[in-house]
Amino acid sequence: MNEAHIHPSAVIDQPCRIGEGTHIWHFCHIMPRALIGPDCVLGQNVFVGEGVVIGKRVKIQNNVSVYSGVTLEDDVFVGPSAVFTNVATPRAALPRRDPEQRSSTLVRAGATIGANATIVCGVTIGRYAFVGAGAVVCADVDDFSLVLGAPARPAGYRCPCGAGLAFEANRATCVECGRQLTLEAGVVTLVA
Repeated sequence: MNEAHIHPSAVIDQPCRIGEGTHIWHFCHIMPRALIGPDCVLGQNVFVGEGVVIGKRVKIQNNVSVYSGVTLEDDVFVGPSAVFTNVATPRAALPRRDPEQRSSTLVRAGATIGANATIVCGVTIGRYAFVGAGAVVCADVDDFSLVLGAPARPAGYRCPCGAGLAFEANRATCVECGRQLTLEAGVVTLVA
């Protein structure tokens, strides 16, 4: 059995589930009912809110807070100091502690979120999407899409390996890994 590795300075509130082989580093705080899959890495000073779901092989770099209502599917990468929110209209005088008052955010399998990106609550970031460093995501991001800027806007497409894609006649072959993808009506599909 390959246990989770938890640094002594981390605070782990129970009940929660942490998968085998997961590494939780200095000064992390895991709230109750968080579900963290196997083989994840949570860098220094990561906060995981109550009821957050994190899939397998997720890497969360230093200084990231993953608040309640956020789900990170398998193989997601979150860069240093990226920001998630969970309330669309926050007010200090009106605490929004009930789950019904929070907006859910879904980051689909294989997506990358760059350093210092801000993910406004209520969006879905598609499979293998790539959010550039410092981007502010206020709307859904399509599968395989690259988005940049504030607000984040489409700026191309990415292969599951992370390389940029150039479509010709609605087809692309990745120059790095050889995968083939199609683009029809704005939807990118991986060819089996």
